[in-house]
Amino acid sequence: MHILSANDIGLAYTEKPLFSGVNFGIDSEDKIGLIGSNGSGKSSLAGIVAGTVEPSLGSVVRAGSVEIQYLPQHPLFTPGGTILAEVFRGEDPRLQALYRYFLLAGPGGEGRGKEGQAQLAALSLELERLGAWDLESSGRAALDRLGIEAPDRPLSSLSGGEKKRVALARALISPCQLLILDEPTNHLDSRALLWLEDHLQKRRGALILITHDRWLLSRVANRIFETDRGEFLDCPGGYQKYLELKDAQAQAAASAARKHRAALKRELAWMLQGAQGRSTKEKARKKMFRELNRQTAGPEKGSVEVDIPAQRLGKKVVRLEGISKAYGDRRLISDFSYTLLARDRIGVVGGNGSGKTTLLDIVAGLTFPDSGRVERGQTVKIAYCRQEAQDLPLDQRVIQYIQGIRYLTQTTAGESLTAEKMLERFLFAGPDQWTFIRDLSGGERRRLYLLGLLLEEPNVLLLDEPTNNLDIETLTVLEDYLADFPGAVLAVSHDRWFLDKTMEKLLALDGEGGISLFTGGFSQYLERTLPAKGREEKQGKRNTRVKKEKTGLSYREKREYEALEKEVDSLQREAEELEQELAQAGSDHLLSARLYARAQAVEEELEGKMARWLQLHEEDQEDAPL
Repeated sequence: MHILSANDIGLAYTEKPLFSGVNFGIDSEDKIGLIGSNGSGKSSLAGIVAGTVEPSLGSVVRAGSVEIQYLPQHPLFTPGGTILAEVFRGEDPRLQALYRYFLLAGPGGEGRGKEGQAQLAALSLELERLGAWDLESSGRAALDRLGIEAPDRPLSSLSGGEKKRVALARALISPCQLLILDEPTNHLDSRALLWLEDHLQKRRGALILITHDRWLLSRVANRIFETDRGEFLDCPGGYQKYLELKDAQAQAAASAARKHRAALKRELAWMLQGAQGRSTKEKARKKMFRELNRQTAGPEKGSVEVDIPAQRLGKKVVRLEGISKAYGDRRLISDFSYTLLARDRIGVVGGNGSGKTTLLDIVAGLTFPDSGRVERGQTVKIAYCRQEAQDLPLDQRVIQYIQGIRYLTQTTAGESLTAEKMLERFLFAGPDQWTFIRDLSGGERRRLYLLGLLLEEPNVLLLDEPTNNLDIETLTVLEDYLADFPGAVLAVSHDRWFLDKTMEKLLALDGEGGISLFTGGFSQYLERTLPAKGREEKQGKRNTRVKKEKTGLSYREKREYEALEKEVDSLQREAEELEQELAQAGSDHLLSARLYARAQAVEEELEGKMARWLQLHEEDQEDAPL
């Protein structure tokens, strides 16, 4: 059933619009992943659909009495009241009755005296009549799954992350035909993320999900919206279909750029020969050259480039020997020892409040253990990317901040880059470099903060929730950088995709002082540590597939798979070079024929190797842990 239409909507805060001419419709079974680079207008588009942001152009038309529930990135809360009361704050009559009930019954409420007791009794009868107690059970269950304990506590006692989880619980239980969630995964631990994934998969009704969590996108979304530098893309299918479409578009753009350059080169060669007259044909060719010269093959999409060296790291890195740490009666770390190696890639996982950040603080020297020793090598230079970019001077401009760290940077390729050039590589170009830091979005601040840390050329990276507020494009480049980083990495994260792609070991904190070392990826860790019921449910899902006798790629097939990747890349480069040579062959028919024959052979070989690579890739993916 069609529930909403967006007609030619656009939004502009300056002369350059965030987006314009956007059209789409939403059906009741659509689960839409809304993605895009930081500052591209994702939250603004979600706000327009929700009715909290007024578009500059166009309109949004709802079908009938469609109810929309919207969780913004920074939700507002009513002062006073308890966690339970806040969860039931909403427009639905059942929610309103529950809200009044728990405001009255909570600490500081007026439900203690005779009059209050009478009001509670009357509200209890109304809740029975409305059938609201099931909704009350759903609210308590959602809070429990999201890690919120003692829901009778006052809302004022919660941290910012806990309040966001309360707002998420409220959004999830509120009856609606369209649910809009803006970055719901921030502040969720792995258990809560798994529950959210399962809940959104089972939930009936339309969904718009703004998230950088690619695992959640791939599991939940059946349609992708992308806002990118003023452009809007509507891709039917899930996240994999979106990636395939973007890859095809990138290849088409590269081919168009090659053809454009070849045509321009031919016209330039003709122009340099000099005109022999003023014939109509010559004038037409000159006009064509001028047109080609003005044209572009489409602006190349900016991407974050990380090419910053690290200082040499000696054999001794960081050694933790029998460390313990407690706050009051709560023991977070108990007699833990570990020697960090120079090329370690370690993910730190555990529930909220289990001591993950405390462990990183101890390694960084910001917190001292109650007992035990921490030894750091003389060559160790630590960069600590904390959850909040606390050290950014908000009254400085972007360029001033980076110049204050390093004016000139020598890249690993030997190139000397100014602060302006480094900012351009991190997508701060032109006027953006003169923006005050206080005016940047959360994701832009995070990107700037990361650049500042990397310019110090560290050889040990401590990352506390590095994926928060970074767009997918920046995350991908960060992951590639970590793969080549010549030092040790210790990262606290709940991002399953990030952990699987970058980390080789895990330190799992149980919240009671215990820390266990696990070798392998996060998906393997979850597979082994999920409760029996969870394993059975996932096994049941797996059994719906066609069973295969083999349980993964053999060693020989893995070697073939890796070799094929290199061969395919090499053949693709050769195909591009042959296309350029063909374009330049001109009237040399013998050369053209030879190049064409070779191009056909390369294309045929490429198709065969691609088919085999895809076969091995699918087998490898199907047998990967869920």
